Amino acid sequence: MSKSIIATAVAALLIGGGAGYWAAFNKTPDATTAQPSSAEHKVLFYRNPMNPTITSPLPATDEMGMDYVPVYAQDAQSNERKALFYRSPMNPNITSPVPTKDQMGMDYVPVYPEENLGNSAPVGTVKIDPTVVQNIGVRTAEVTRETLSRSIRTIGRVTYDEQRIARLHPKYDGWVEKLFINKVGEPVKKGTMLLSIYSPQLVATQEEYLLALNSVVTLGKSPFADVRDGANSLLRSAKERLQLLDVPEHQINQIKAQRKVMKGMHIQSPFNGIVMNIGAREGERISPETELYMIADLSRVWVLVDIYEDDIPWVREGDTAKMQVAGIPGRTFTGKVSFIYPYLEAKTRTIKVRLEFDNQNLALKPDMFADVDIQADKQIDAVVVPSEAIVRTGTQEQVFIQRAPGQFSPRKVTVGVSVAGNTQIVSGLQAGEIVVTSSVFLLDSESKLKEATAKMMEVSSPNQPSTTNGKETGQIQPETAPMETHQPASSTDMPNHQNMDGMDMPNHQDMGDQQ
Repeated sequence: MSKSIIATAVAALLIGGGAGYWAAFNKTPDATTAQPSSAEHKVLFYRNPMNPTITSPLPATDEMGMDYVPVYAQDAQSNERKALFYRSPMNPNITSPVPTKDQMGMDYVPVYPEENLGNSAPVGTVKIDPTVVQNIGVRTAEVTRETLSRSIRTIGRVTYDEQRIARLHPKYDGWVEKLFINKVGEPVKKGTMLLSIYSPQLVATQEEYLLALNSVVTLGKSPFADVRDGANSLLRSAKERLQLLDVPEHQINQIKAQRKVMKGMHIQSPFNGIVMNIGAREGERISPETELYMIADLSRVWVLVDIYEDDIPWVREGDTAKMQVAGIPGRTFTGKVSFIYPYLEAKTRTIKVRLEFDNQNLALKPDMFADVDIQADKQIDAVVVPSEAIVRTGTQEQVFIQRAPGQFSPRKVTVGVSVAGNTQIVSGLQAGEIVVTSSVFLLDSESKLKEATAKMMEVSSPNQPSTTNGKETGQIQPETAPMETHQPASSTDMPNHQNMDGMDMPNHQDMGDQQ
């Protein structure tokens, strides 16, 4: 019986040992006893669950008894945004390769690769998150090549054709005998008698003409040719004097036929027109300074318009002009540009342009106002962008081009003419590029800030730091940077690092301050 008991005990020991061996090698590790199976599961440090900025190299608990959260290697590797360096929030010229604080306790700001675009992007390039791009209303447009033409709208004033105005003055002293046309605005035809004038000078000239006529009759039978020629020459001279004094031809013929002096000499209209002014009345004494009549031919009129300086490059003589007048609704008059005045109006800073319009039915009246549309024949083949894409700084013009989604760079451009919301780009852009057309001033402000920061960083850069006395200027050295030192948590050490008096104590010692 003792043998069976011994055999049973041995069997139990063997079974228990095998079970223990199997359990020892197949036990599932818990969170506190598990060992990392690979480098990816290695715990880098432990982070306060309520304040991620507080860390510990060893497991610890906060003041509420909550365990610090382990941070594994794969968690750090999974973070796509890795800071290149850290920049002082108060002085961008000071940087650090590791997280740190400034003298005021403010954390350094991390600079990520997408923010530090490097030499591949121009200075002032702005990187914006696509969500922010949508929120601030950034819109873009493609740079295109188009043929530009322009229609210039302005206001005009109808006036006389200065080449079709006659101001009649006598060439002698005298008195008005009779007015045949005595109403302003009355139409007259060429050759219409306007008035009759008595002048002693005209009487004397008529008498000379009559004497010359009689001499030709008397001496015309002379056997001497010189005598006959002299008489004829005297007659021609007397007639020319009458013509120079504007005596009409029908009155000269009448004097010749009647062989007597006429008291009143007539003045006739030189062309078809409208009497615009009468300067003398019957019985009034006149002289060469007296304007007897003003007659205007209104079958063709001028329209004077004012053009701004930036519109002048488009206007050329011969361009078509269309005009509408409020007093003649529904009718459009067509004319042309006849002259561009060679000077600028000082008060209005505009240039006068003269247009010509036919007015055979006299519908257009002087001093009417009209809406004028000058259709410039000039065309320009140009690279154009929407005018709102241009940022004018006072000394230069620039646009923002889209280098990539959410990435915008400023570029200087030379602009030309503007037409219908588009602006010609003389240099600086090519067709096919993408430019920003809205929120450009927000981008401009951010770009100027980036550019100013870049200039400050030129002296001291994380990639090419400048040195003074063997030490980098504007960059904190890794060996001298303030580093955090942590003590293992214990029952007497508070996780928030408060002393017994309730005073806040730093959660690490600034080794840099002790040095």
